[in-house]
Amino acid sequence: MGRPRKRFGQHWLRDQKILQKIVEAATIEKCDRVLEIGPGQGILTKSLVSLSDTVIAVEIDRDLCRTLNIQFEKDARFHLIQGDILDLDLDNLLSNQPDVHPPDIQHPNIQHPNIQHPNKVVANIPYYITGPLLEKLLGRIRQPNPRPFDSIVLLLQKEVADRLYAPPGTKTFGALSVRVQYLADCELICPVPAKSFKPPPKVESAVVRLRPRPFPMQAQNPKLLEQLVKVGFSQKRKMLRNNLKGLINRDQITDHLEAMALNPQARAEDLSVPSWVTLSNRVSEMMK
Repeated sequence: MGRPRKRFGQHWLRDQKILQKIVEAATIEKCDRVLEIGPGQGILTKSLVSLSDTVIAVEIDRDLCRTLNIQFEKDARFHLIQGDILDLDLDNLLSNQPDVHPPDIQHPNIQHPNIQHPNKVVANIPYYITGPLLEKLLGRIRQPNPRPFDSIVLLLQKEVADRLYAPPGTKTFGALSVRVQYLADCELICPVPAKSFKPPPKVESAVVRLRPRPFPMQAQNPKLLEQLVKVGFSQKRKMLRNNLKGLINRDQITDHLEAMALNPQARAEDLSVPSWVTLSNRVSEMMK
């Protein structure tokens, strides 16, 4: 078994109860095509392969790739890609380039081109890539992922997880909350204490599930909504009308908030996601 590498932020999850909760949250069926990001030593991979006919694992660590290939070399359900998930074009790799690995690594199971795009994601990732990974999996407000996944189960730093499903009016509700909740339904599966890992990280963790979907109330100008959210949360202690004054006249913001039955002195975190969309649509109409 490989030793965890600090430069990859590796911490091995050892708690079988937590592993089982991750598998249950993924609700995997035989017909599902599962993308596992960061399979590590393959502990969770075993369960995923037993449930699905297709598991596409992406691992950045070459040494772990060698171990995984030995472990699953006779299992045609397992397909391994060595690389950084943030840099990979999965559609291109799976459809057109069966030989995607460094030549010094044997990858017998990737010789099956034209694998369909995965529809579910399970990931235990280094916490420092959480933001970029969320954007890769979900897209952005202005450009959602054109091929959304059915579900995404992530093991995250608890502080970040709390922000994903935070309700408005709380200190943890921020720009990330609005962006992710606009693109997906978010729910907490379970907290994960540091002792569940080897070596234990310095932070607490949590498992969350995201279910991408179109937001019930669509923004007329998604680019504008994204900009308003970014600027609106730029200084959380300030009133929203002050943060947005560089984009919109303060009096106009006050009028919009009052028309929406909101306190004109509201801060960014006081607006729910539907309120942000409503505000964006009102401003968009005003700009026409």
